[in-house]
Amino acid sequence: MTNGDQRRVSYFWDPDVGNYHYGKHHPMKPHRLSVTHSLIMSYNLHTKMNIYRPYNASIMDMCRFHSDQYIDFLSRVTPSNINEFSKYLTAFNVGEDCPVFEGLYNFCSKYCGASLQGAQQLNNKQCDIAINWSGGLHHAKKFEASGFCYVNDIVIAILELLKHHVRVLYIDIDIHHGDGVQEAFYLTDRVMTVSFHKYGSLFFPGTGDMYETGAESGRFYSVNVPLKEGIDDTNYATVFKPIITDVIQFYQPTAIVLQCGADSLAGDRLGCFNLSIRGHGECVKFVKSFGLPLLVLGGGGYTLRNVSRCWTYETSLLVDEEISNEIPYSEYVQYFSPDFTLLLDKPCGDVTHNSNHNSRAYLEAIVGMVRENLRCVAHSPSVQMQAIPTDFFKPEEMEATKWPDNLSEEKIDAKPESKPDLVKPSTTKS
Repeated sequence: MTNGDQRRVSYFWDPDVGNYHYGKHHPMKPHRLSVTHSLIMSYNLHTKMNIYRPYNASIMDMCRFHSDQYIDFLSRVTPSNINEFSKYLTAFNVGEDCPVFEGLYNFCSKYCGASLQGAQQLNNKQCDIAINWSGGLHHAKKFEASGFCYVNDIVIAILELLKHHVRVLYIDIDIHHGDGVQEAFYLTDRVMTVSFHKYGSLFFPGTGDMYETGAESGRFYSVNVPLKEGIDDTNYATVFKPIITDVIQFYQPTAIVLQCGADSLAGDRLGCFNLSIRGHGECVKFVKSFGLPLLVLGGGGYTLRNVSRCWTYETSLLVDEEISNEIPYSEYVQYFSPDFTLLLDKPCGDVTHNSNHNSRAYLEAIVGMVRENLRCVAHSPSVQMQAIPTDFFKPEEMEATKWPDNLSEEKIDAKPESKPDLVKPSTTKS
């Protein structure tokens, strides 16, 4: 599939993952995943990747990070029996922001399993880049749901990567702070978390101050870049590129997980940044340029047409394929009217553009503080030799879940003729 320096890309897609529904007035729309996939197919980007129908994560997989009681609750609660679990709703933070909807557990199983399988393919060197746009739900905590997120697929995928990689770098360009991932790895130097996000004015989740740097063995291994509303492409690049360059040179990760939340785009229903799709994609392109094993995930994004534009464009960057700015015909082409273009200078949306409150002095101060913190800790920390836990899924069995090379839009709705027997997953934590 690849020639020369082109990197091998695995793309994970389950036709059912976009069919779930949080609720009529809820801003999170899983349908954006179906629109994104349709656009990727219309551009023929699937011919540049290996497409896999992902593994569905089990309760044991999810309990690598989450508590047994919480995952058991998710597996049993439904809209029809919710009254039987009323005393648990507050305890697990399930309600208005994180509602109980039909198929909730299956939805979590699908997006989490795709991230987990992507991590294992990277571990087994079956690909260089793994893409799961349904993942990236970075707010979920060990004991509770948060911010539209129920199961933290990112943490679970990183735990899988840590079986083979001594240092994993997590980068988050969602407008909201990646608090769930930071909290999970706050006490370790095995994972460095770097989050670029809006901070202040009671903006959700209220964490992510630049002074949140980690604790104990993880002190200075949490990097936060708190930004103000209205930041544009130029300003974003002046902090993103030098900070990521310094972090990679200093920390020397052996794998990267990149969360590409598209709510940092201009015009997002819940956002207040002024990033263009090109500016957002430039971050993906820059991280890819380091040539490290890369797991790319979705995340936030609440203006559906712009989310699908963004993730389609970034898929083209990951497979090194130039695509037309004119959106090809597809079943969802009406979503992109009246301009029918992929790259808008400033994505239009549900909110007006915000003026830029990020001064040059403020951004330079953030970069300076990050550099100062990096000098405070040991260069590229090492770990002791230890036995590598077994994989939850045999590499040869993953090949059986691969979609055929002549995949077409008509075929995507059909399940593969045969599915592999799943290996009982390991509960060993790294």
